[in-house]
Amino acid sequence: MDRTGQPRIGITADVERDARGRARHQVAGAYVDAVVAAGGLPVILPADESVRERLLAAVDGVLLTGGDDIDVRGFGIELHPEAKVMDPLRQSADFGLLRSLDRDPRKPVLGICLGMQLMGVHRGARLIQHLGDSLADADRHRGDREHPVDTAVGRGPVASSHHQALADGGALEVIGRADDGVIEAVRDPSRPFYLGVQWHPERTADDSMGVGIVRMLVDAARRG
Repeated sequence: MDRTGQPRIGITADVERDARGRARHQVAGAYVDAVVAAGGLPVILPADESVRERLLAAVDGVLLTGGDDIDVRGFGIELHPEAKVMDPLRQSADFGLLRSLDRDPRKPVLGICLGMQLMGVHRGARLIQHLGDSLADADRHRGDREHPVDTAVGRGPVASSHHQALADGGALEVIGRADDGVIEAVRDPSRPFYLGVQWHPERTADDSMGVGIVRMLVDAARRG
């Protein structure tokens, strides 16, 4: 924590490339705003596995951000034609960070959207690569449309933007679903705070399901 007692929250950066292929490490402002509103001090974690490993000791908690899809070809799975995969630099850094966090299990972690899917796949969960293949009204989960969820950490309307989802929790506990059965929250009960949510709390208007979720991370980081 800094001198004012604010926990330092590491926010994972996404990767965008310019026309010449040069990487830009960036974080959407909504994540930064949500951490500040929740009482934390945001620290951006570049999408570099070795840098993140060294920075992990300097932060009190980690927020895994949303983004494009996991490239499942590395797991021997055929890629769905609707998939838009994340930059390989980011994928390597995100899974590397999860491995580092396994060696530091007391560090609080919150995964949002893609972040939750990464947590699940890392722990053996199966991934639904395109909800539209099995869910008639899958578009209700896209474009920040609101829908209700019921989870162990709260219930209410949430904003979602995803076309993929976890088919199961793997080694994680499923603790919430949408009203159509889509998995919306997972956790590891053996760790002090290791929570993934499928929706975007940083863009959810309802306080308890929005900034309140990020506040759970900040409070856990403050407790140490």
